[in-house]
Amino acid sequence: MGKLFLGLDSSTQSLSAVVIDLDAGKVVYEHSLNFDQALPQFKTKNGVLPNRDPLVKHGNPLLWAAALDLLFAQMKKDKVALKNILAVSGSGQQHGSVYLNEQVVAALAALDPKKSLVENLDGVFARKTSPIWMDSSTSKECEEIRKKLGGVKYTASRTGSDTFERFTGPQIRKFYKTESKAYEKTAHIALVSSFMASLLAGKIAPIDFGDGAGTNLMDIRKRNWNHDALKATAPGLIKKLPLLADSGKVIGPVSAYFTTKYGLNPEALATVWTGDNPASVIGLGLVKPGQVAISLGTSDTFFGTMAQGQTDENGEGHVFGSPTGGYMTLICFKNGSLAREKIRELYKISDWKKFGELVQSVPPGNNGSIMLPWFEAEIVPRAKQPGLRRFNLDEKNIAANCRAIFEAQALSMRLHSQWMGVAPEQILATGGAANNPQLLQVIADVMNCRVLRIEVSKSAALGAALQAAHGWLTTASKNPKWDKLVAPFTKPVPGSEVKPDKKAAHIYDAMLDKYADCESEALDPV
Repeated sequence: MGKLFLGLDSSTQSLSAVVIDLDAGKVVYEHSLNFDQALPQFKTKNGVLPNRDPLVKHGNPLLWAAALDLLFAQMKKDKVALKNILAVSGSGQQHGSVYLNEQVVAALAALDPKKSLVENLDGVFARKTSPIWMDSSTSKECEEIRKKLGGVKYTASRTGSDTFERFTGPQIRKFYKTESKAYEKTAHIALVSSFMASLLAGKIAPIDFGDGAGTNLMDIRKRNWNHDALKATAPGLIKKLPLLADSGKVIGPVSAYFTTKYGLNPEALATVWTGDNPASVIGLGLVKPGQVAISLGTSDTFFGTMAQGQTDENGEGHVFGSPTGGYMTLICFKNGSLAREKIRELYKISDWKKFGELVQSVPPGNNGSIMLPWFEAEIVPRAKQPGLRRFNLDEKNIAANCRAIFEAQALSMRLHSQWMGVAPEQILATGGAANNPQLLQVIADVMNCRVLRIEVSKSAALGAALQAAHGWLTTASKNPKWDKLVAPFTKPVPGSEVKPDKKAAHIYDAMLDKYADCESEALDPV
């Protein structure tokens, strides 16, 4: 048995574990625990607490603690070699915040293995529930913070993103405004990631630069809490926030709670956690500047890596500190598979094979036809009015409409990632729609680079396990190299490479400006 490392991912609906054998270069164990099914007493639906206000989306931090107990019990039952784990790291759903009172430090230091974590944490919360990334109830607070910071461009250039409802800063401001007494009693504000890391370490854990950038409170370039942003958010906030630190930095040994109760190695190191998106960047192997991955799911997500902290002055893209150094970006397009499915349903196309044949029957560039498939209000670009828009595109031409949606999505990715100043050398495609060869060919042609499929199960938990390994190796003065560390775990699917067609690439180079004009016309009609 080689060197074992444990990665955990606390997502919206589940808690997952991945154990890697670093020497063998493979995953040796993985398991997920669904919150609704495993912990029905918390009465969540898809991991979220019910609320009369549809804009309010909260989770229960005690649920996450209970899940940690259950997951370790399952690993022990499954005879995972916990006694050989050298380090533990993790990731959490980004932006979610946990509010703790002054009793938490003593409670963490004295976790009693004869009790559950839920019992140990009795009385430590200044706020019973935690706003999560799905919450969109803070539009007013976003506007207030943005105005105080000088507008969209300045806010994004300083914090890495414009203010967004789900981000932690606006959520803290709302809490301060609506529950001022509870805010005063709050001694420590954690993110989901640092809260879970605190349980493992038995002390208040730092927030890393990746997840810290998802708060609208961190200076994206200086990597410290930004005084102006803190002042714009709530009084006395700096005293309530933990230190900022590198992802995977060693906090100390794991809490005796886990070594006594579950047989975890007493010498195992607890390390700083990160957000689920930064962890996925590691799990997908994006460790060098210029590397790009596209997750083709319900929404399409464009992940990129940069050496320098470029920011989007339009405030559409997000920039976080990358766990591997430098920066990562995340650009989310809401109308991904959601829109592709709508077109297929609209034209009653039986399956994706037939859809692909229709796409191939029309030449690249679609004879100048363009579609904007905003079936729902779009995030990038900011299209508040949903609707399907066609330009020089006959609604009755089924094949042209099929090609149009693929081209629109690829052109939008290219257009709205230009601010990064990075031309990708290759793109890794993941998610359900990555199995569609015609879609990958359009992406390869539009982006003018090769596209390879990658199938990584639980990319965030895998990234966390690799982060734990990097932290342990760094502490042991082994001088680990990220590219060598991730290589065995992030190999593209053999034979999946799609190369760009040079003639098609030239067509799309010329087509990009026309597509941008169509977007502008739709967003700002005369």
